[in-house]
Amino acid sequence: MATNGTNGNAKRKADEMEKPARNADKYATKNHPFRIYIGYDSHEDITFEVAKYSILKYASVPVEVIPLKRAEMQARGIYTRTQDPKQSTEFTYCRFFVPYLNNYKGWAMFVDDDFLWTSDVAELLDMIDDKYALMCVHHDYKPSVTTKLAGRAQSIYPRKNWSSMVLWNCGHEANQCVELDLINREGGAYLHRFSWIKDDTLIGEVPYTWNFLVEWHNVLDNGKLPQAIHYTEGGPWFPDYRDTDYAKEWFEHLREYEKTLPKPRLLCPFERFSVKGTKPLPGYANSDDQWSWDLN
Repeated sequence: MATNGTNGNAKRKADEMEKPARNADKYATKNHPFRIYIGYDSHEDITFEVAKYSILKYASVPVEVIPLKRAEMQARGIYTRTQDPKQSTEFTYCRFFVPYLNNYKGWAMFVDDDFLWTSDVAELLDMIDDKYALMCVHHDYKPSVTTKLAGRAQSIYPRKNWSSMVLWNCGHEANQCVELDLINREGGAYLHRFSWIKDDTLIGEVPYTWNFLVEWHNVLDNGKLPQAIHYTEGGPWFPDYRDTDYAKEWFEHLREYEKTLPKPRLLCPFERFSVKGTKPLPGYANSDDQWSWDLN
């Protein structure tokens, strides 16, 4: 017996009405995509590109991915800090400009560039609660290594890595003081600990698998993947970290991204940096050109 088309359409509409609205749909719309600011370091452009690619690959809601480039912020005159000898990336302090860049309105996210996303960011946005000034993973991270990334010194401080992935409630009253003069004046300890927030209950918590610290957290059982993998001490784009946990997944996304390029790319400086003498990945025009800070 043939199905009545009118009745079929009515049933589909009824089914759609029964589906609960996602919290994410409130914060990410076609006219106002959810803004995701990613830290950008010119020494490792590929980490930004792979992070961006992986976010967009799985996102089921409209998002706008924006690189936070220190040089551009300096040119605009909003970033006036001098170089901090302790900062390990160009964007160490750029993350704190998110409320300003978002006009102190709505929600937005900051995330480091050394992430790989394996899940729909909408699942994270579903956790947003307007009562919080910001939300993040509440790590108890105390690294034992003394260096990270491209031979940079590893610093230990309270709330370390909390600021590496932050959902910012830019319009929250507690964040209205995060203005240019404060960001450019205060030190790293003050900013990375969110010290302008005097009430700790305003810092919401999300599950650790949304900022999974590679080599700190144990690999998940049964082949499960964290929703957001953070190669905080060094990712597989560094020759010396090529066999780190979840390296295979990063390289899989790298290859997918490279297939979208109109022509072969060159290796970034950090892809050609090694303390152990490990050679860069073969197959690129500059694979034989190793890089070091002395040459920078």
